[in-house]
Amino acid sequence: MARWGMVIDLDRCTACQACVVACQVENNVPPTGADQAELGRSISWLRLAPHGEAEHGTRPQMHLMPVPCMHCDNPPCTKVCPVQATQIGEEGLVGQIYARCIGCRYCTTACPYTVREFNWKQPDFPEPMEQGLSPDVSIRPKGVVEKCTFCHHRLQVARDRAQLEDRPLAEGDYVPACVESCPAAAMTFGDLEDPNSEVSRLKQSQRAFQLLEELGTEPKVTYLSKGEWGGQV
Repeated sequence: MARWGMVIDLDRCTACQACVVACQVENNVPPTGADQAELGRSISWLRLAPHGEAEHGTRPQMHLMPVPCMHCDNPPCTKVCPVQATQIGEEGLVGQIYARCIGCRYCTTACPYTVREFNWKQPDFPEPMEQGLSPDVSIRPKGVVEKCTFCHHRLQVARDRAQLEDRPLAEGDYVPACVESCPAAAMTFGDLEDPNSEVSRLKQSQRAFQLLEELGTEPKVTYLSKGEWGGQV
């Protein structure tokens, strides 16, 4: 059984936001407009978050890092949902069942990474944006919580293709939109259970770290730190 995970190399990331745009287009994330964004009401499944690095007595160096859903092995969001709308699957993907969600937002409060978004308005895609909607991803109604799914619909497409070709899934068959769109190849995705996969190799890097790993959520997104390593593992 596969266990899907991601590694993001912060030495390669240029904060171009190509991953953010790709995620929004691929997953039918509704636009909110500049006026609502000023009120903090924007919806985004993937954001660039600021983080700083500094030694004592020096000025902090601020950088931006992509932050998707961590798809934790021990996700706190699944433990607080009263209707089991958020669940973790056999392959480690934390999904959201929109038909069950009642919008209580307990999962949003429990998530330490703040990667869940409450869809507070009826989705509206003005012309010509509605012509670019993906038929493989649902339009989430008003009043539900939505989040990054690692583009789970692409996994089903990859499985169907592999079945038609009478072969098992190979590395690179299933890739989320953010990973595919990164011009700097800063994001790597694959099966963490495969010791020969690139994502497993990078996860063992001396530069590897995870966000808030001390909380015990066991995130499946790993970062490679910036600095003197110069992008080398």
